[in-house]
Amino acid sequence: MNNNIKFDFDDILISPAIQSKIDSRKTVKIFDENGMLPLFTAPMDTVVEMEHRKIFTGHQIYPVVPRTQTKSFNANDCKAIDDWIALSLDQFEKLFLADNSGQISDPVRVCIDIANGHMQRLIDAVKKARGKFGDQLVLMVGNVANPLTYIELSKAGADYVRVGIGNGSGCSTSVHTGIGYPLASLIHDIHVEKGKHNMKYAKVVADGGIKKYADIIKVLALGADYAMCGGILNKALESAGNTYAANKKFEGYTVPGDQVDQYSDEVKTAFKMGSLFYKKFRGMSTKEVQAHLGNELRSSEGVTRMIQVEYTIGGWVDNFKDYLSSAMSYTDSKDLTDFIGKPDWNLITQNSLNRFNK
Repeated sequence: MNNNIKFDFDDILISPAIQSKIDSRKTVKIFDENGMLPLFTAPMDTVVEMEHRKIFTGHQIYPVVPRTQTKSFNANDCKAIDDWIALSLDQFEKLFLADNSGQISDPVRVCIDIANGHMQRLIDAVKKARGKFGDQLVLMVGNVANPLTYIELSKAGADYVRVGIGNGSGCSTSVHTGIGYPLASLIHDIHVEKGKHNMKYAKVVADGGIKKYADIIKVLALGADYAMCGGILNKALESAGNTYAANKKFEGYTVPGDQVDQYSDEVKTAFKMGSLFYKKFRGMSTKEVQAHLGNELRSSEGVTRMIQVEYTIGGWVDNFKDYLSSAMSYTDSKDLTDFIGKPDWNLITQNSLNRFNK
């Protein structure tokens, strides 16, 4: 039993450096080694889809194509996609670990997308894949909610590990099962655990419950290499969720009306001029998604809701770049390597949070 109190993002604030040599946030480097922001889309079909995934890469966010769009993929289909693709563990084993699965000539990026990343079967699959393909197969696995499981998956050869169970706005696992780990503490505890071992570590991808810009910045400051965003990106007009105009027959226009094409110039112009639109958002453990994937229906650990569109992806990204650059300049961090897991931070009281919330 661990009696230590765990904390979440609203429980902390990042401390500025005693002195910062950065006199302009324009000089801060906020991109990774590939020139991308430290952001992944969640592999959710109301966030990203195959056809329009380049909208995200165009804004320097890594898209992860969801399982609902890769369920009929064969191995060659996987090898032909130059972005991340999500596969079930069953599908991954069939396509990559079977004796007749063949070899890989160019790196393939696969997210093994399962709810319970603590299974020994997953660890064994990662070991086998690493032995078979070496660096030609780039693996993201999870989700996990125990720092020592992250270590085990790193030892197995995972390149990225998604951390966080029950935190996401589309996930109800913790509510129904009592299983979970506050994400801010989980990232911090993994960062501490990494200091105890001399080994190659997987990149940490914080996944779930990221609601605002400051949450992403705190994710990085606590030690995660990337943030994975679902609900916050679903609120963008161009996200993949079905999009509906406000119902003009309803007083206040506060309920969805007819479905529209969010990628059309007409809708983009209408949104820019102030028209209201709504998006469908659903967790990937809902019965709706289970049926779409052809899985046996079980109790849902996901939620479905309608969310009002709040911004375009471009507008959201521009703001994020400014806020991350500003935070890094306060902490004397010239690049992400200086910032990730490095700044000091403080636990705060609810009264302190109330002062800052405006």
